[in-house]
Amino acid sequence: MSSRPIADMMVRVVTSALASVGGRWASGLRDVTSDLSCLDTEGRWVVCVPYSGEAVCARFDRWSDSVDPSELGRWGGPTPGQWESSLDERAYVRAVEATRSAIEAGSVYQANVCRVLTASLPDPRTADVAALHRLLSIGNPAPFGGFLRLPRQGVHVASASPELFLGIARAGDRRVVTSGPIKGTGRTAADLSDKDVAENVMIVDLMRNDLSRICATGSVTVPGLLRLEHHPGLVHLVSDVEGELVPGATWPGIIDATFPPGSVTGAPKLSALSLIDTLEPEARSYYCGAFGWVDADTREAELAVAIRTFWLDGSAVKFGTGAGITWGSDPRGEWRETELKAARLIDVASGTWPPAADSAWQA
Repeated sequence: MSSRPIADMMVRVVTSALASVGGRWASGLRDVTSDLSCLDTEGRWVVCVPYSGEAVCARFDRWSDSVDPSELGRWGGPTPGQWESSLDERAYVRAVEATRSAIEAGSVYQANVCRVLTASLPDPRTADVAALHRLLSIGNPAPFGGFLRLPRQGVHVASASPELFLGIARAGDRRVVTSGPIKGTGRTAADLSDKDVAENVMIVDLMRNDLSRICATGSVTVPGLLRLEHHPGLVHLVSDVEGELVPGATWPGIIDATFPPGSVTGAPKLSALSLIDTLEPEARSYYCGAFGWVDADTREAELAVAIRTFWLDGSAVKFGTGAGITWGSDPRGEWRETELKAARLIDVASGTWPPAADSAWQA
């Protein structure tokens, strides 16, 4: 007879590869690689390109609209008070002020300043991102939500992203690529300001430039500008940029031309990237990268910007939040925006949203 406590004996450690992207579940892992050229070969892939680090491309054989509950583990998250930030309020305000100084000097027009939140897991054995994904889909539903669980590779990512990075669809013999950059956040539409509008327009211009590197000359357009989108607990300004991919465009070339996403870097992009490196003390890892699916057979895809995203790092869980900084930014207002973006999701991951009395919430 085992002498282990009964509670330990009831813990089921999930070791199988599993994913959910584009509203479908993927199982039956066949290949995992960091080589983006695989996305031009065959099969349907789950793709996770970190902001910092190697790409993860996982090809699955089985795709379905549902999942066997036995494939799911449990999620036991930290309490809200356990989360620590790579930049506290004072440090974040200083980073915003430094960004405004760089704007004044003319080195950038806009830059996204982010921070990473970290908390220890109460029991890493009960920290399945598939279960976290189910909680997020109830507590913070998002159009590009999903997860990737690759235990052998140490990849555990769950995202509730509202933002389209690159969507590729067939239009006859043509392939049309669309991006939906988000800039401008508030609790309600009344909170949005001229600063938010200017920020969005700057990033639209950046995305037009990025897409023009892989699209036919003259095909890049802006069919939607400054749409108001409602999401749980907040609103966003969203624009749409699209173009016709040049014949022979490959995934290594597409990512090289557009990554990292403009909405989480800044303009000009190279200068913003350099400034970000000096301001952020912790690597973004999966946060602000790309996450979604690519179908090499149909040559279609849907990749989100990996915001509102959690990932496991050893015995800790991490989450990123940030804000776009312009000359018109109020430093403490930008800190409050990062708090607004994080609050509901941290509550979901910590099991405090909604109240425990809501039985429908139990995973």
